[in-house]
Amino acid sequence: MPKRKAAIAVGGVAALGAAALLLPNANASQDGNNAAAAAPKTLKASDASDLASQLEKLLGDAFAGSYYDDGQKQLVVNVVDVSGDENNVIVQAKKAGAQVRQVENSPAELKAASQTLKAKATIPGTSWAVDPKTNKILVTADSTVTGGKWDRLESTVNSLGANMATIKKSAGTFKTFVSGGDAIFGGGARCSLGFNVTAGDGSPAFLTAGHCGVAAEKWSDSENGAPIGTVDQAVFPGEGDFALVKYDDAATQAPSEVNVGQQKVAITEAAEATVGTEVFRMGSTTGLSNGQVLGLDATVNYPEGTVTGLIQTNVCAEPGDSGGSLFTQDGQAIGLTSGGSGDCTVGGETFFQPVTTALEATGATLGAGGAGGGAGAGQEAGGQGNGAGAGQEAGGEQAGQGAGEQGAGQEAGGQDNGAGAGEEAGAGQDAGAGQETGGEQAGQGAGEQGAGQEAGGQDNGAGAGEEAGAGAGNGQNDKH
Repeated sequence: MPKRKAAIAVGGVAALGAAALLLPNANASQDGNNAAAAAPKTLKASDASDLASQLEKLLGDAFAGSYYDDGQKQLVVNVVDVSGDENNVIVQAKKAGAQVRQVENSPAELKAASQTLKAKATIPGTSWAVDPKTNKILVTADSTVTGGKWDRLESTVNSLGANMATIKKSAGTFKTFVSGGDAIFGGGARCSLGFNVTAGDGSPAFLTAGHCGVAAEKWSDSENGAPIGTVDQAVFPGEGDFALVKYDDAATQAPSEVNVGQQKVAITEAAEATVGTEVFRMGSTTGLSNGQVLGLDATVNYPEGTVTGLIQTNVCAEPGDSGGSLFTQDGQAIGLTSGGSGDCTVGGETFFQPVTTALEATGATLGAGGAGGGAGAGQEAGGQGNGAGAGQEAGGEQAGQGAGEQGAGQEAGGQDNGAGAGEEAGAGQDAGAGQETGGEQAGQGAGEQGAGQEAGGQDNGAGAGEEAGAGAGNGQNDKH
């Protein structure tokens, strides 16, 4: 990994712009028949995540979690303490395109159950996470939980009530995935770089696992090479598993992108995980793997201590993959590999640190001044948002203006027009991504993505797209 060009290697997945979903502005009808007639919308996973965040705010105490039905491509929202279609917010949720179902356990009840598990069953080799699909706590015990420890765990789960939690055994052993080998190295340990970020003081940095950050202070990009970064902050165990490592050379270029060999893919934003969403993980040992998010707000009892607030998935990982990136097909940064059980031959459970939490805790932003904490600049705006046009690998100026989502001009020789990061705006468009150009690119229109690629002169990409208003953005980037 060249020091001056520290891009992350996270797999060959095309990054697609995602159109912002806006909730209905008009007053929703309280007519039950009208609500029943509002069929759930077919949504991309990234759009479902955006809609879920909005509905959580809209529904308030009635919201009891959500998940993405990957087969039907629909968002399912759980609600409690409502009277069906007579409740106006439920009508609005249905009109927004979600499938709404009433469940028994409220978030407060599930949280109380988790606290009981923490107080009575904090046993190394156990974990628990909220599973909105079953509206229960998913409790897992690894192969070391036997005899009296298993009896104690099972008794605690049973005490919660028949409809509050489920318990299952894992064939492997819960452990952090740090090892000796290649990728990023520190103190004899090998981990994986997660995502490049910009630290709060404006210096280039990257995120990795916290248990890597506490294992060594200095990290190199080769086994016997000189250090390239120094740990600035690290949390493990406790309320997370993340570390911020600042590059020692302040001139290091650390673009928010995925290096896939002959091309690069932009990581456009950090986003919250949604249960049911397909996700991809990249690590230095096993490369690219995929799977689904199974649970949120997971507590994992590692031998080193308890870690809270993680994402549970069925994506495999092995030693050396720690700190590696978890992301979506749409180019959203989701998590950092923490640990789990099993391997990429037999499978298993793997836990990830949410990127949004790590960004908030460290004060970092995703990429070179890009969107951090799950969103672009100028969110939920009625008009125009100014944000990062993300002209990557540029030697000159980067600017992003517009009222749509994010635009990424990559490896451009001249000018690249892309929308800024004013997400959820009243007007705007998603960006045109112009790659590897020698001249000028312009993406105009009311659409999701106009892409002019490998042009020697001028390339106009007109998006004709989805759920967008009118407007265009501008961004310049000069190839270094």
